Amino acid sequence: MPLVAAAAVFVYMLLLAAMLAYGANCFWLVWIHRRNRHGKIVPPPWDVATDGPLPSVLVQLPVFNEENVVVRLLEAVAGLDWPRDRLQVQLLDDSTDATAAVAAPVVARMRAAGLDIVHLRRDDRRGFKAGALAAGLVRSDATFVAIFDADFVPPSGFLHRAVRWLRDPQVAAIQGRWTHLNRSWSGLTRAQALAIDGHFGVEQAARSLAGWLMNFNGSGGVWRRAAIDAAGGWSDRTLTEDLDLSYRAQLAGWRLAYDADLICPCELPTRLAAFKAQQRRWATGSMQTALFLLPSIWRAPLSRTAKLQATLHLTHYAVHALIAATAVLSVPCVLLPGVTTEPAHLWALLLPFALAMSGPTVLYLHAARTLGEHDRHPVRELGMLTLLGIGIAVSNARAVWHALRGRAGVFERTPKLGVVVAGDRVQHDYRSGADGLARFEWALAIWCLLTGCALIWAGVWVIAPFMLLDATGLALVAWLGRREARAAFHGVDA
Repeated sequence: MPLVAAAAVFVYMLLLAAMLAYGANCFWLVWIHRRNRHGKIVPPPWDVATDGPLPSVLVQLPVFNEENVVVRLLEAVAGLDWPRDRLQVQLLDDSTDATAAVAAPVVARMRAAGLDIVHLRRDDRRGFKAGALAAGLVRSDATFVAIFDADFVPPSGFLHRAVRWLRDPQVAAIQGRWTHLNRSWSGLTRAQALAIDGHFGVEQAARSLAGWLMNFNGSGGVWRRAAIDAAGGWSDRTLTEDLDLSYRAQLAGWRLAYDADLICPCELPTRLAAFKAQQRRWATGSMQTALFLLPSIWRAPLSRTAKLQATLHLTHYAVHALIAATAVLSVPCVLLPGVTTEPAHLWALLLPFALAMSGPTVLYLHAARTLGEHDRHPVRELGMLTLLGIGIAVSNARAVWHALRGRAGVFERTPKLGVVVAGDRVQHDYRSGADGLARFEWALAIWCLLTGCALIWAGVWVIAPFMLLDATGLALVAWLGRREARAAFHGVDA
């Protein structure tokens, strides 16, 4: 075999090994969750006699161009059940549209009603969300800090349950579970809901139960102010400031807690472009955080299991790059003479693809069953989620590549429309611009289709179905993106 061909096969097998690792880890997380699912931990009550009066809480609401949902957010926060003399609210408004004008009279009305609320505006978006949070933090000395993004609707009792977890002086933050206001809006939102349920229902729960490093998700939780300061404060060096701070705090000796029964509803993106922008931001930020912190994690006094789990967690979005790379390399590597003649070679090809597919499938189904959020068996949602996960491989692979090259990236906001049920009217229609990747998605979809056909013709049937599935997912996302862009051009909804 020529040297170049041998090198290509070697790289291809490394990619398959990585896919196997990520797929197998899904089974590991499900096993950890199932093994510990009966040992539910509940927070201890706040005992005024021994713990003193309820502590002061600062509620931070970072918003940027959220005209559709800012009033809903403010009204929900105003309804929080917490002593008014121990509650401060900051609307951290970096908006450049009419959001400030919409929010100002609501803030004034709430202040007149006795709520300690301020509307903070900045001259620029320096540091994006991290910069806004840091700027607000210096104006308060509250003991705890709750954070809610613009699309969240915290229930009235949220703080009472959350703060109970912070009785433990070693707990830096408590993360609640996101539920979904507009789960049933469309196939896109149902698929997203299933994915997020998998993260909160299994991944966060398993990491918490096992004592591994975990993350604050940026919203729907409460931080201890002392832990934020001890970890170095909010930083804009990555696009996932929440993930970065979470890991820095845990490396500094704090721990994070997760409560599946601490519920906070939020709104899912209703358009594909918004969903892809959100996923790109998370992919870039996760890889940036991995580059900054993995050396410190592997030097930290943690178990090898905890270090491995942290590595898989922070680099999880590399899966999309693996999907794209294996799709490109399958024909030249698999069809080389002598590569697939032995049964062992066939199994070596099948196992990574099978685990990469079945691992997440088992995780999502287990989460759906555990949380009971789905009205029926989520087969249709799972199919749509699988195709979406494959279809955004090009977009997320580019985001991962930019992070690895050290590009800072821009914080792309996820537009919220304030829609919950069919018929809800959109006041201001924020539309994300096209990402310019459709031609690459179509090209890779066609390549995967030809690859699948070539593999079937050559008798290498074991991975042909996966290539055809890749082709379907990429074509679906490219087609939906094109349809959405045309609808936006004509001023109608997709």
